[in-house]
Amino acid sequence: MMSTTAVVLMIGLMGMVYQATQLTPPPQIDRKAEEHADDCTRIRLSDGRYLAFREKGVPRNNAKYKIILVHGFGSSKEMNFLAPQELIDELGICFLQYDRAGYGESDPNPKRSVKSEALDIEELADQLELGSKFYVIGVSMGSYPVWSCLKYIPNRLAGAALIVPVINYKWRSLPQSLIRDDYRRRLVQLTYLFSSYAPGLLHWWVSQQWLPSNSVLERNPVFFNPHDIEILKKIPGFPMLSKAKLAEREVFDTLRHDFLVGFGDWEFDPTELENPFPSNTSNIHIWQGYEDRVVPFQLQRFISGKLPWIRYHEVPEGGHLIVHYNGLGEAVLKSLLTGEEPLTLDHVKP
Repeated sequence: MMSTTAVVLMIGLMGMVYQATQLTPPPQIDRKAEEHADDCTRIRLSDGRYLAFREKGVPRNNAKYKIILVHGFGSSKEMNFLAPQELIDELGICFLQYDRAGYGESDPNPKRSVKSEALDIEELADQLELGSKFYVIGVSMGSYPVWSCLKYIPNRLAGAALIVPVINYKWRSLPQSLIRDDYRRRLVQLTYLFSSYAPGLLHWWVSQQWLPSNSVLERNPVFFNPHDIEILKKIPGFPMLSKAKLAEREVFDTLRHDFLVGFGDWEFDPTELENPFPSNTSNIHIWQGYEDRVVPFQLQRFISGKLPWIRYHEVPEGGHLIVHYNGLGEAVLKSLLTGEEPLTLDHVKP
């Protein structure tokens, strides 16, 4: 049997890769009903699954820049990406936010893989007629679909940003000197083991009433720095990771499958990717918090160092929730769309 401490840390691990976005649980719908009133917010994929999406910003047909936002663990198309409305209007940005397979109002994908995440994004872009190239921004666990795009559909990308991207400790390029004693690696391995071989036991365990509540986890300095904790006081926290939601088998299975794919065996190592842009130019960015207690900045620096065509940005006092910090969204958009690099990121704080 797992110890209580181990389970609490496992739940914390699952929670800390979720971006604490302001998520309203979507209504249950009949996904097979093609004449549903909100059909305009769903597309039917080539394999028959439905993918739900919503638009924000400038109307798609009038937009100069079309950005697909990829949500993280336990989140949905309702995620918040903070950016000044004036900037969105000035640049002409349309955001396409979608529910990844199994989340929100999108159908689960029993054949989910790293590659299928990129193919879902490509099909979404094609059906919405975004053009031959588009932008993607992935947050935390939503970064592995972006790595997938860089591997499988690089010719479709005008640019990409990965915000506090999670690290898969199975990537063979990671040096033992950086990961050997990393407690996060052990948590991932433990969670992966039980998710793979004892999902029923794990489901029973995480839904027990005597386990600490999310509010306790959200104040845990093991996972969140002081700035993150201040953010968590202002937003709902982890609704999909509540004991009530985890008790729902469909919710649990979606989270488990996403975790297994994100931290499982990939067909490639990101450090082996080639620059998708010609003439040694690039428009790929990683944004990382120096005080991130979920993803160590040392590993992020290592990945960026192996891929010199990636532009690496580090927020000096940033934790894992920098996507909610004032000024971060604006800096990400300006860098990605106009090439304007911030002189400093010291101003990016809650």
